[in-house]
Amino acid sequence: MQIRPLTPTIGAVVEGVDLGQGVSADLAETLRQALLKHQVIFFEDQRMTPVQHRDFAARFGALHTHPLYPGVPEAPELFILDNHAGNPTDNDAWHTDVTFIETPPMGSILYARSLPPNGGDTIWANMRAAYEALSPTFRQFLSELDAVHDFARGFPQRGIVANAAGAEKHARALAEHPPVLHPVVRTHPETGEDGLFVNFGFTERIKGLRRKESDAILAMLFEHVTKPEFQVRWRWSDNAVAFWDNRVTQHYAVNDYLPARRVMNRATILGERPYHRSRMPAEARAAAE
Repeated sequence: MQIRPLTPTIGAVVEGVDLGQGVSADLAETLRQALLKHQVIFFEDQRMTPVQHRDFAARFGALHTHPLYPGVPEAPELFILDNHAGNPTDNDAWHTDVTFIETPPMGSILYARSLPPNGGDTIWANMRAAYEALSPTFRQFLSELDAVHDFARGFPQRGIVANAAGAEKHARALAEHPPVLHPVVRTHPETGEDGLFVNFGFTERIKGLRRKESDAILAMLFEHVTKPEFQVRWRWSDNAVAFWDNRVTQHYAVNDYLPARRVMNRATILGERPYHRSRMPAEARAAAE
């Protein structure tokens, strides 16, 4: 196995691994360490059934079932992103996956099933690098704040995904996912490093600030994280796989391929309740010690 970095900041290609053959405990740990180092790792020319995809993801934790997207029949823990002229993507905005729950995912694994002739890239950004590029004074200010993450912001009633899911399913999901609080700056539970943990997709406001103050700071941060220096852009090929650390990245699905079709399957791995080191829960403090 070889690991080839793509940029100095984020992203690496893992070569010499056949995910369809199953992943041993030793290989899973090696891939976890590569993920922690590079934030997103890519595998090319893989052959996985939906069950193999699910089982690979389950090596890294319990899986989340999305409340709106359609599941894969053979492995309902996976869901399908099938975008075309009649169902354009809603992921063409910077976001971190599923931050509308108390324990957002530690990671996601995306598998390319059918690709457009060209276009359809995905971009990831490193939130640790984005945080470290801010001034020390501003970092200190942000570290004391919490923000509201809201399912309704990411999946509005008249949005693309809500319409496809149907009014009844959307209403049930909305009732089951009230707004939650997460720190604006998150301490990574494995590396101990700090990174920004607000995203345009789900972060509605910063608690304790006036609305104009919150809007101004969030707008600045949403723009800041899009700097090319923090990013890697991945050009998909058939049967390629991306595995990203959702705790320290954001991503953006480039919507430049319509009316062509793009079909992806995604597994989402549940994580821990986010915290900042200044407000570390007792169990996390004990584990760190």
